[in-house]
Amino acid sequence: MSVDGAELWTLNQRLLGVVMDACTRELAELGLETKEFFVLAEVEASPYPAEIATALLLPKASVTVYVRNLVAKGLVRREIDEADLRRHRLELTAEGTQARDRALAALAAEYDRRLALVTPQDRVELHRILKAMLASPASGRTRD
Repeated sequence: MSVDGAELWTLNQRLLGVVMDACTRELAELGLETKEFFVLAEVEASPYPAEIATALLLPKASVTVYVRNLVAKGLVRREIDEADLRRHRLELTAEGTQARDRALAALAAEYDRRLALVTPQDRVELHRILKAMLASPASGRTRD
């Protein structure tokens, strides 16, 4: 049986959408919209707005709006980068770290609920496959 890469990509996107939809209530309780959550979750790995835009495949203008919202909510602090005074560096506040961790826990719980439908052997294989795909030189970068 041949499996089309586009179909696999579509199924993966649908799964991610279903998981995110199931967590909408938890995100709302934290005062977060879905894309704000993704920005919040990326701040430690990519502390500059332009890096976040690249990592999340979002327009820089959209990231600017999400960052402003997160700053206004007290979840992110925006400071001038001492190494380059032209740039702003982002940092999670204690409240931002708590919100991120609670949102990630909700996502993990929902994803685990879905993974429970898959055998432990298949989970190990899925893990191996995803890591191999992310490590591929064609991907341009790797993330753990």
